[in-house]
Amino acid sequence: MAFVSHSQRDGIYTFSSRPRPVENRSTYREPPSEQTPSNYGNIMYDRRVVRGNTYAQHIIPLTVQPDPAEIQRQQEIRRRAVTRKHAREQFRLKTPEALQGRKHIDVQTELYLEELSDVIVATDIECQTDAFLDKPATPLFIPAKSGKDVETQIEEGELFDFDREVQPVLEVLVGKTIEQSLLEVMEEEELACLRAQQRAFEELRNNELAEVQRLQEQERRHREEKVRRIAEQKEVLKKQRETAEKIAARAYTQQYLADLLPVVFTSLRSHGYFYDPVERDIETNFFPWLMAEVNNSLDKRYVARELLDNVIHDVARKRLERFKELETQSDRSDT
Repeated sequence: MAFVSHSQRDGIYTFSSRPRPVENRSTYREPPSEQTPSNYGNIMYDRRVVRGNTYAQHIIPLTVQPDPAEIQRQQEIRRRAVTRKHAREQFRLKTPEALQGRKHIDVQTELYLEELSDVIVATDIECQTDAFLDKPATPLFIPAKSGKDVETQIEEGELFDFDREVQPVLEVLVGKTIEQSLLEVMEEEELACLRAQQRAFEELRNNELAEVQRLQEQERRHREEKVRRIAEQKEVLKKQRETAEKIAARAYTQQYLADLLPVVFTSLRSHGYFYDPVERDIETNFFPWLMAEVNNSLDKRYVARELLDNVIHDVARKRLERFKELETQSDRSDT
């Protein structure tokens, strides 16, 4: 164990020592004996205290011999550190060489300049502990007296009174019984309150479950209604498409057959299958009237067809708008 004391430049005294447990020793001085080693009372006469400058001292205890393997390992560690330092210095950017006739010097760049000196100021300081006192003679051990000194006098016939002696016992038994009864009553009331709260919670949970089932059933009905409406709308569009195709086919057939009859008669007449004395009358009177009637009939058919197309177009447009409104309402109800 080494004690170090020194004073810095600003006059602050510092003291440092290796931590150690405090020895339990008596205030009085023990009588000397041959087996007990002498303890130093003043650190100035303790040979373990190091005096003088301790900055550069490296004292190795004589009792501990250094391990060769440990020394070799330390040397290897220092060698590796030096090698790494040289490697870093090789790759580190260095200050360029000074010009001819000049040299580089170390300059302090701190905010406050500090005077550098190799002389270390050291001061010796002493301290004195309190002197030991002679231990007095140990007094004879006498145990302390315990208990109280009391006395009593018992007269004849007053040694034991049952009625008086049993009263505290009865009070304790009755009190414990009443206390236990009160605790049981309070426990029953608490259990009744807990059951009531449990029933209330169960009713609330059942109501919530019923509400959830109602909402699920409502959602299912809305979904089925949406599917049914979509199927009906698809069926209506299919029937409208078939009706339009039938009307177009009928109109095309009527238009195609309108010119078939005159062509047939003309062909038969040109081949000599028809001959009639009144052919002249028919050609001059009947054919112009027939063509006029046919034109009137075709005009009426064209007007009726146009009206029917307009009606179909209006109905299809209204149904399409109604279908879009129903689809929008269904989407809003889903969200």
